[in-house]
Amino acid sequence: MVSAIAQLPSEFLSALGSLRKAQCRPELRLDEIPAPARLAPYAVAMGAEVIGDAFPAGVTPLHGPAALAASDEDAPELATGRFILLHDPHGSTVWGGQFRIVTYIRAQLEADMGNDEMLSSVAWTWLLDALAAHNADFHAAGGTATRILSESFGSLAERPAAIDIELRASWTPGSADIQAHLEAWSEMVCTFAGLPPLPEGVAALPHRRRN
Repeated sequence: MVSAIAQLPSEFLSALGSLRKAQCRPELRLDEIPAPARLAPYAVAMGAEVIGDAFPAGVTPLHGPAALAASDEDAPELATGRFILLHDPHGSTVWGGQFRIVTYIRAQLEADMGNDEMLSSVAWTWLLDALAAHNADFHAAGGTATRILSESFGSLAERPAAIDIELRASWTPGSADIQAHLEAWSEMVCTFAGLPPLPEGVAALPHRRRN
């Protein structure tokens, strides 16, 4: 009896192997989730989140509600995202290749920062910079950035207004080696959460979660 893995195309198996090699920041919780079935013949998906207790001691958040996380007994979700790798052995003229990466990231920001008219373009720049920093070969990138205002009323009126930023983006990797792409995207999720970037050549140390 032939196993399901043995029936997968060799290029897709190679891509899955490269994903397993990805070294993501320990502040990121990354898990495999059900992949969409209608977007491509083969797909794999991962979900990620950064929780408010993700900041090691002495690290100052860059933005967002992360600044209050240290004193929040119920650690808030600072950023969440999805990373989906699609594969069509016959290729796609729309993708310009056999693979396509589809991503989603959402995070909450302070209202003052969220009202910045340049925020959407900054979010897109964060993505391009992350891909470049990880030397991820890609083309045909596209995406949309959306700001969502949340205001509370009635018994919740004391809650400050907040703005969520959502970035939906996709691009075509230059090969079946997807490791750098997942690492770049995971860095993006941490950036959205307010985690400062790691100095070049310095690895993040595992942090101790609160009980």
